[in-house]
Amino acid sequence: MIDHLDEAVIPTGFDVPVEPLRRAAHYTGEQGCIAEARSFAALFLDQLRTEWCARIDERVDGAVLLVVSELVTNADRHSNGPYILELVGTDSAVTVSVYDSSSALPRIFPRNPERIGRHGLEIVHALAEQVSVERVPVGKRVRAVLPLSESTQG
Repeated sequence: MIDHLDEAVIPTGFDVPVEPLRRAAHYTGEQGCIAEARSFAALFLDQLRTEWCARIDERVDGAVLLVVSELVTNADRHSNGPYILELVGTDSAVTVSVYDSSSALPRIFPRNPERIGRHGLEIVHALAEQVSVERVPVGKRVRAVLPLSESTQG
């Protein structure tokens, strides 16, 4: 609702729902893309702090950057084309989604400390509250939801 006082507009509440902060970046797979994706995510978290006044635990900040690294690395290694990183945030959670051109769904392997490599999804599952994988018309989307504070994790 908006009140008017002497021709001045005085907002007294929200007229429309507040939309989550949403940013996306397109990567070609060239050298340096993973570092660029991490920088993009760090700027996103700063923007979320500023625009949403989000309180982000230091551990969660690092977890978001690690999830971005793992998902972008997987897309870089296992798809034959470009990929997209999409970040969506509110004051309570960040959703990291990576779209790539491969329709092959990723596999999570049983825990094995002696195995070299292939721990990416295991790490993502350990850090995220929810992880999902789905086929989309251009390939697949891997999505991870991370609560912004440890107190909201289940």
